[in-house]
Amino acid sequence: MNRARLNRDRLPTYVPAEGIAPLCPHCEQEIEGMCQQQIDASFGKAYLWFCIECRKSLGVSHRKGFWMG
Repeated sequence: MNRARLNRDRLPTYVPAEGIAPLCPHCEQEIEGMCQQQIDASFGKAYLWFCIECRKSLGVSHRKGFWMG
């Protein structure tokens, strides 16, 4: 069995994003904040995150805590 080996010399370098504002992939405006809306989920809570400017979806987060809340 041939398994890929993790080369520790080639791990990515993470740099703090100070002074850099992310862009919305839809409207290409700087994201200065996001809105959230709770959506129906079978278990726990799910939130839809969207751009303040164009109101298009940026992602969904699903929280499945110990007490489902």
